[in-house]
Amino acid sequence: DDDPLIDVREIIPDVVVDVRYATADNFLKEPVYPFPAVYLRRSTARKLAKAGRLLRSKGYRLRLFDGYRPLSVQKRMWEIKPDARYIADPKRGSWHNRGGAVDAALADASGRALEMPSDYDDFSAKAAGGYEGASPAAKRHLSILRDAMDSAGFRSLKEEWWHYHDPETRYHPLLDVGFEDLRRARGARSIDRRESGIIQRP
Repeated sequence: DDDPLIDVREIIPDVVVDVRYATADNFLKEPVYPFPAVYLRRSTARKLAKAGRLLRSKGYRLRLFDGYRPLSVQKRMWEIKPDARYIADPKRGSWHNRGGAVDAALADASGRALEMPSDYDDFSAKAAGGYEGASPAAKRHLSILRDAMDSAGFRSLKEEWWHYHDPETRYHPLLDVGFEDLRRARGARSIDRRESGIIQRP
């Protein structure tokens, strides 16, 4: 695979990982990931790194809730909330299942979460990107985040202020590879590169 799934921390060292799906603090009320990590296609992760650099230059950091999502998890979400406004029907799949979407918010330079229009996975009017009832601070933070993500080549959804996808991954296949398998695979490739003496950029 010339565009593998990678852990975004490989190329964005200051990213704040806040993966709710690795805990019971989510709308599913149960952990569906074995550990907190955000995986993306390498090409998409590089775009995210660009957004991270833009934010860093302004004194902010990326805070990430989710990235690649195995199709089996998508099916579980659909069972609990079969609402196509917020959860993609697993029969069609989502950008997340292709490794081409990320759920993001803004943090300050110390990694502290900044106010956004709503909490993550708030399935109400507050989740909309154009929600007028948000505080001035939340609107400002969303504007800063969106400008950086747009500049890096991402597109957003009007229903969810936190969702950003890479349009170039539209035709990537739907995947159902578990996090444990991804971690093992990346670890094996890292060992192979070290033993060969070749340094490869992610």
